[in-house]
Formats: sequence, C-alpha cells, structure tokens
Amino acid sequence: MTEAMTEKTMEDRHARHQGVASKRTALQQRTRLLRERRRRQGMTLIEIMIVMVIMALVATAAGFAIIPQLNKAKIKQTSTDAKAVASAAELYLAEHDDCPTVQDLVSEKILDKKKNVQDAWKNDFTIECDEDGATVRSAGPDEQMGTEDDIE
Repeated sequence: MTEAMTEKTMEDRHARHQGVASKRTALQQRTRLLRERRRRQGMTLIEIMIVMVIMALVATAAGFAIIPQLNKAKIKQTSTDAKAVASAAELYLAEHDDCPTVQDLVSEKILDKKKNVQDAWKNDFTIECDEDGATVRSAGPDEQMGTEDDIE
C-alpha cells in the first residue's frame, strides 16, 4: 500500500505541478495579449503631454543658444556691408566733390541696389565725409544713431 500511495502522491504532485505550469503559461499569455493590445491602442494623453513638455524644453534651450548668435551675425554682416558702402563712397569721392548718399551710389551704379543698401535692421546707412574720406555708420541693434552700439 505504501508503493501505491507513493505512486498516487507522485501523480498528484505531477498533476499539481502541471496545473501550476499551465496557470503560469495562461498568465504569460494573458500578459502578452495585454501588451499587444496596449501596443495597438497607442499612447496615453499623459505620455503625449510628457513628450510635448520635453520638446518645448529642448526648443527653449535651442532658442537661448541661437538668438545671441543671430544678433552677432547681424552685427558682423552690417559691419561688412558698411565697409563695402565706405569703399563705394571712396570711389564716388574720387570723381565728385560732394559727399554721396546711398541713393547716389546706387544711381551711379557704384553700389548694387540689391545688396549693401541697408543694415540688418532695414535702416539706411549714414555716410559722413571729411578730408580723410568717407565714414559709413549704422544705428545698430537699437536703431538710434549716436549710441554705443552704432556700427562703423
């Protein structure tokens, strides 16, 4: 009887083990199905909002890095354009006795009207002449002549 009991006990244990295994397998299948369903459903509103906040933070950081560089580029371009207008004014002075305006330089075709006619802030250059030659100035970023940010 002990042998028969031992066999029955072994069979019961084996059946219980298989039951636990089948429950585990069923649980794994259910978990897999839930994951697949979640994958098909897409993202939740919270997840989308988190992504939007991260994107906004990145854009803000990029803006803080780029804007000062844009201002520096405008100042540098205006300085280069002022030098080109000064060279054109020197050519004008070699042939004429009066101090030119930007419009005089364009009408004499010394300066191309498509380029170098205005500074980066869309203001006209100011040309001043003396015995040493022509000086060209831009009002600069504040668009007011006579301040410390004027560009020559």
